[in-house]
Amino acid sequence: MADSDGEYVQEISDDETNAHQVTRGGDYGTRSSGRGARGSRAAGQAAQPKARWEDIQRSWDHVVEGADGSISGTIEGLLEAGKRKRLLRDTTPLQRGIIRHLLLVLDLSDAMKEKDLRPTRYLLTLRYAQEFVVEFFEQNPISQLGIIGMRDGLAVRISDMSGNPSDHVSAIEALRPQDPKGDPSLQNVLEMARAALFHTPSHGTREVLIIFGALYSSDPGDIHETIRSLIADKIRVNVVGLAAQVAICRELCTKTNNGDDSQRQTATYTISLSEPHFRELFLALTTPPLTLSTPSTSASTTSLLQMGFPSRTLSTQPSLCACHSRATKQGYLCSRCSSKVCSLPIECPACGLTLILSTHLARSYHHLFPLRNWKEVGWRDARRSRQCFGCLAPFPSGGKGEKTREMAATGGGAGGGAIGSVGVGVSPTSRYECEACHQHFCIDCDLFAHEVLHNCPGCQSLAPRGGGGGAAAAAAAGSGSGADSGDIDSNGVDGVGVLENGNANANANETGGLNGNRTNMSDERNGEIGNTANRSRDEGAEGVEKMDLS
Repeated sequence: MADSDGEYVQEISDDETNAHQVTRGGDYGTRSSGRGARGSRAAGQAAQPKARWEDIQRSWDHVVEGADGSISGTIEGLLEAGKRKRLLRDTTPLQRGIIRHLLLVLDLSDAMKEKDLRPTRYLLTLRYAQEFVVEFFEQNPISQLGIIGMRDGLAVRISDMSGNPSDHVSAIEALRPQDPKGDPSLQNVLEMARAALFHTPSHGTREVLIIFGALYSSDPGDIHETIRSLIADKIRVNVVGLAAQVAICRELCTKTNNGDDSQRQTATYTISLSEPHFRELFLALTTPPLTLSTPSTSASTTSLLQMGFPSRTLSTQPSLCACHSRATKQGYLCSRCSSKVCSLPIECPACGLTLILSTHLARSYHHLFPLRNWKEVGWRDARRSRQCFGCLAPFPSGGKGEKTREMAATGGGAGGGAIGSVGVGVSPTSRYECEACHQHFCIDCDLFAHEVLHNCPGCQSLAPRGGGGGAAAAAAAGSGSGADSGDIDSNGVDGVGVLENGNANANANETGGLNGNRTNMSDERNGEIGNTANRSRDEGAEGVEKMDLS
């Protein structure tokens, strides 16, 4: 027996040695393969695409020190990049369904006990579901929402279809003491959702949003038959997965969305990577979906929808409402049958008329004509503004500390490529300019104008004094909202709107179009009041009357 490895190798025959060598024509070579093997291996590596893990961007690669050795400028740039990322979306005016009928499906199976999302998938989903309900009715005030759960292989109804967000939030809160258990069943949930959406009107959308945390589905029958039924009923299905991608979910989303697995701004089937990413994917579905063009819809004619705009009433004696059969002193009276309801928007339980406020219609209008994105301002054009036009916050003057911020935003310095990918759309001067009115705003006002106001304050303030709603509508069109002056009717009765094929016409006074005009006129009105008050001392009662009228 050999005493060392060297002696053992020497005892191997030549045939056995050649059998363990790799030829030069193979994809893999050894040190003894020669220069040809190394060349073929290098060519093979160059032809193969890089794996995803090879392009990892580390957080410390984004850090750029300033002249004083601090990283405050980089941190501010990264925070601003996170805010700006939500605003850089497509603002092309497209036809969308603003009257939505959505069923939210929550996974309540054993798979939701996993702790890869803190504290658990179950608790995090319930918290984000409550935020989704509030944001959904904020963006879609004239829509309807219902919630269904998957547990023990069955579909559990959590809340019925309604337009009251407080009912849904309280129903989700009641799920916290319960524990997830059993297996999920996609087929049972889809069948219940199809039955709930069967009687919805044709002018609204039919959607199902599934939060799916499992990797399988326990179905009693053929789920492909259910998918074909969903396609026939024109029901769209969106899925947000918390684990790996599931083939049946991909097929479900692709076939129910007219063969298109991804829409503009909103993906139909996505997988969350972290807690913030899960929240981003969840809340992204509050945007109304695009209206898909089909032969039946393209040939359809224009149709008008009847809606009532009731006023709030307050009585001394309590009376029963038609929606909950509760005794209340305040509520809204139906414009057709005078039935009392507690809150709006709602469908009248007696006559079936849709009851909303004009403000609800105006808030749904911005999805059809979104506010255009504001462009970044460089240091060359930053000299003409020293403070934000919206909140009057001072802008940076461009000192040494701001040079670091510019490097972090544009990708300069060490690791510039990684930084540039993070700071896409970030202004090095902290200024953002509206292309219509050319006013400069800070990032917070940019975020507030695009996500809350949906109007440019600078464009609204440029409306001529005394121009009325038509001028405000023209200013809104100039700000990039895309609305024509004929779309907003300011000559009608206050609080009255008309809905035509998913496009809303509302009173300009309800859209807040005159807010900027009123702000600019405040100084002049104050001066008029002061002059009238001075004249009232000499004119007696007549002067007092003029002051009251002013």
